[in-house]
Amino acid sequence: MSTLAELVLIAVGSAIVNNVVLSQFLGICPFLGVSKKTETAAGMGGAVIFVITISSFITGLIYKFILANPFLVKKGIDLTYLKTIVFILVIAALVQFVEMFLKKSMPSLYQSLGVYLPLITTNCAVLGVALNCVTYDYNLLEGVVYGFSTAFGFFIAIVLMAGIREKIEYNDIPKTFRGTAIVLITACLMSIAFMGFSGMI
Repeated sequence: MSTLAELVLIAVGSAIVNNVVLSQFLGICPFLGVSKKTETAAGMGGAVIFVITISSFITGLIYKFILANPFLVKKGIDLTYLKTIVFILVIAALVQFVEMFLKKSMPSLYQSLGVYLPLITTNCAVLGVALNCVTYDYNLLEGVVYGFSTAFGFFIAIVLMAGIREKIEYNDIPKTFRGTAIVLITACLMSIAFMGFSGMI
């Protein structure tokens, strides 16, 4: 059984020290594409938190009780090689659920997220978290804490980026650096800033 201290270390480590975007460089596509406005970025961050947290729990259950079932392993049946495709199917189903929910209850947010909402299915951060839970041999509770914290780290990064980009719009930027160039430079500086947390754990 995991102690509270271990869970706190997992949470802090995955959200800040090993931030999924700024340290592991996963989920760059929505990070750059949906960070033009803070409201939209927060909506995307919320959707990612939901998908990653729930998928961490469901994929953990599937892996432990079906793919890596001790009974099947004793019989010589190893299904762990199917984990990637099974995890993708679970993530795709969850994204469809989120998409239907937002389309019905929050149409304005659904429209603003646009193509980036279904792209959560192919967001490498979501699949990366599910695979990391297996790699790190987390139990279900640790996996859910890791998933939520990693997704919260994504939320922090994308909202910070959106806030900075909104401020940048009102500044006189040299023509060469306008557009994607200044966004990438900003992301680079944010990544360097987050490196300062590397000695915490």
